[in-house]
Amino acid sequence: MLVSKKIRTFATFLAMLCIHALATADTDVPQARELDYAKNFTIEEYANYKLLTVSNAYRNARSEYRYALVESGATLPDDLPRDAVVIRTPVQRVVIMETVYVGYLDALGQLDQICGAASASYINHPKVIQGVESGDIQSIQSGQKLNIERLLLLQPDLILTTNIGEGQMDVSPQLQRAGLPVVLTADYMEHHPLARTEWLKFLAAFFETEDRSNEIFNSIKAQYTSLLDKTKGIDERPSVFCGAPYSGSWHVPGGDSFIARAIQDAGAHYLWADDPSRGSLPLDTERVFLRAAEADYWIHPSHYRSLSELFNADPRFAKFGAAQISQVFNNTRQVSKNGGNNIWERGIVHPEEVLADLIKIFHPDLLPEHELIYYENLQ
Repeated sequence: MLVSKKIRTFATFLAMLCIHALATADTDVPQARELDYAKNFTIEEYANYKLLTVSNAYRNARSEYRYALVESGATLPDDLPRDAVVIRTPVQRVVIMETVYVGYLDALGQLDQICGAASASYINHPKVIQGVESGDIQSIQSGQKLNIERLLLLQPDLILTTNIGEGQMDVSPQLQRAGLPVVLTADYMEHHPLARTEWLKFLAAFFETEDRSNEIFNSIKAQYTSLLDKTKGIDERPSVFCGAPYSGSWHVPGGDSFIARAIQDAGAHYLWADDPSRGSLPLDTERVFLRAAEADYWIHPSHYRSLSELFNADPRFAKFGAAQISQVFNNTRQVSKNGGNNIWERGIVHPEEVLADLIKIFHPDLLPEHELIYYENLQ
């Protein structure tokens, strides 16, 4: 009897150890969210918080940025990483330092949470413009004119911004020193259009709207893939180049950029497809002309909306073959009176719409019923 009792006691002890081990495992081992395209962020779900990590935040970035999302009112977990910025969720007051966030927050149904916006005059969305004009959304200066005191008075739960790796222009260090809840995003460093869309999942974590972000992303992905199927078997791909000089340099998208990928997916050949970079290449007009003089299409020629504007800016532009046959297209169809362009808001989140436009431009017979959404043919 004594031996039997000892065995039962020992068995009970082992069972308790197993239960404790399982509970500890559930707490300590994070569940990583699976991502389809995005490479520059991860989401790990712990028992009492979510850990978001951003990498490759700008060209040659060496650091990762981590954000611990803890529900409002909950006790801070003891195992939070020391280098993580703590954000209480769901956030209620958001400051956006770039207009691209308008598209993401609109898709997530969170425009009402915006309390401040930088570059407000360049916003395209009517609801956000109305908020700025009414004073419900405060206009924020950025760069060297950044007003920290004004931001502190807004008491934001979250400030969204990007870095480009230039100290004078990047505002995140100043915001961090002031103790403000700043979060860096790196969607613009992604190489696939759907990767930028997938940043919806990153932003949704702050609003606790993950289910909505998943549904939206899956729908957009399906539409994009359906369009891609139309161009896969194309043998004759027209040649394309992009951009126009700005401040003396012609910034050509790298061959591994999301723009290059969109051109490829639309059934065209991007003339700098052999370049491995994801950012842009600063070139002079002569070098661009050497490669693109006989290109079939010219897209994204800066802010120009007519061939006369383009040629008046630089008579050499008239020598490009694409300009001579009026095959110059710009993404300026939806531009507000102040210059806010919807392709940098909704278009970033909805690459299927941009892809449909590009297919219509390069291969109009594939989408005979489609009407251009963001692009216009310069005349």
